[in-house]
Amino acid sequence: MKPYFAHESAYIDQGCEIGEGTKIWHFSHIMANCKIGKNCNIGQNVVVSPQVILGNNVKVQNNVSIYTGVTCEDDVFLGPSMVFTNVINPRSAISRKNEYLSTKVGKGATIGANATIVCGNAIGAYSFVGAGAVVTKDVPDYALVIGNPSRQTGWMSEFGHKLDFDKEGKAICPESGEVYVLENKKVRKSEVPK
Repeated sequence: MKPYFAHESAYIDQGCEIGEGTKIWHFSHIMANCKIGKNCNIGQNVVVSPQVILGNNVKVQNNVSIYTGVTCEDDVFLGPSMVFTNVINPRSAISRKNEYLSTKVGKGATIGANATIVCGNAIGAYSFVGAGAVVTKDVPDYALVIGNPSRQTGWMSEFGHKLDFDKEGKAICPESGEVYVLENKKVRKSEVPK
C-alpha cells in the first residue's frame, strides 16, 4: 500500500518520490522525477512538472501549474490559480528548454490566488504575495508584496499578520505574541522573549 493518497483520476509518472500522508486530488498530474514531501495537499487540476521539488506540508490549491525549475521549501502555500513561469521570453516556435530559470519559494511563504511569479526570482521565507500580484524581482523574507508589478507594502509575521514596527524597530505578532525586529531593511524573529 502507498504511503500517500492519490485520487483515481490523478496521474503519477515514473520516478516520483511522494512522502507519507500526502494527498493528490482529482485530475492532477505529477510528472516524472518530482520530489514531493510528507503531508502535502495537491488540489484539483494541478500539474507538477518534471523535477519539481516540494518540501513537507506544502499546500497547492486548485488549478496551479508548477513548472520545471521551481523548488518550494516546507510549509509553502500556493493559492488557487497562481502561476509560475520558467522561461523569460517564450515563443511557440522556438525551443528554450535549456534556458529554464529557477524559482525558489522559501519556507512558510504564501502566494495568493491568481498571483504570477516571473521565473528567476526568489520568494523569501514567510513572505506573503498578495492575490493577483505579479512578482518581477526577489521578495525578501517576511515581506508583504501586492500589485502589478508587485511592490512591498509591509512585513508579515510567521502566522500571517501584518507587522507594525515601533520607533525601536520592534513589532509583536497579534496571534503568536512573537517579537520581530526590523534592522537594515530586513526582518528577523527575535530570540529574546517580549
